[in-house]
Amino acid sequence: MGTNFTILCPIDFSECALNALEYAAKVGEKYKAKLIILHVLNKKDFQNLSPLDLSGIVQKEFLEQKLRNLQEAVLKESLPKGLKSCEVVILEGAIVQATLDFSQKINANLIVVGTEGMNDFKKQVVGSRSSKMVMQSDLDILVVPRKAFFKRPRKLVYASNYVEEDKGAIKKVIQFATFFDSEIDIVHVSSRSRLIDKALHKTMVEEIKPAISYELVNYVLKSFRDDLALGLENYLQLAKGDILVTVSKKKDFFDQLFSKNLSRKMSYFITKPLWVIKSY
Repeated sequence: MGTNFTILCPIDFSECALNALEYAAKVGEKYKAKLIILHVLNKKDFQNLSPLDLSGIVQKEFLEQKLRNLQEAVLKESLPKGLKSCEVVILEGAIVQATLDFSQKINANLIVVGTEGMNDFKKQVVGSRSSKMVMQSDLDILVVPRKAFFKRPRKLVYASNYVEEDKGAIKKVIQFATFFDSEIDIVHVSSRSRLIDKALHKTMVEEIKPAISYELVNYVLKSFRDDLALGLENYLQLAKGDILVTVSKKKDFFDQLFSKNLSRKMSYFITKPLWVIKSY
């Protein structure tokens, strides 16, 4: 991915955003990346917090200091371990759109964003802003739940649907896995056991295997009577996967996994990050 790898981490100082920042810094160490911490200032939000500070000057100064403190902490911890640099940026506007526009402007390679995850107060697995970023971004995005504290990923679970994009995406996953000596499970989940799935699985393995020199790769075909999302959740838990990976280009499959109705049923997002690959 080159030596100019750039990671963008939008932050609102919440616990889940701070977890995302830790992931961004740790991944940045491996890629020798430039890390940019972004805070998008929403006037309506800070006016609600500080009704007497209509100009926003005091609030902005306070945010700048908080960002500098985070920057100093990241530099102290991650610069000696390979992170190339860490910058902080404050913008004003609609959070999702401003983040996505800025990510394009700086040619970011990866967006790392936090999410509250599913809890008793939320009907969707990912928070509304995080899910919008996932759906609207043209760049790879790593979504980190509030309870997902960074640890070396022992296993990555790649959800495959036997499409051409899998080949390029898997190469990207292998590069990531190499940094951490992670095992990779390339998993296809089916709603029923069919001969055609077994044939497709065999063909995929035969096509991909010769191009992969990484040894820690497993090819798995699983069928579940329940919907695909629940099947994938079940596999992720049983296999003790640390990060779920998928490709959003395969629109139908992505929608089946992360449509609103299915997402409400999935519990893995309480603790497991999701890496959505958008480019190859």
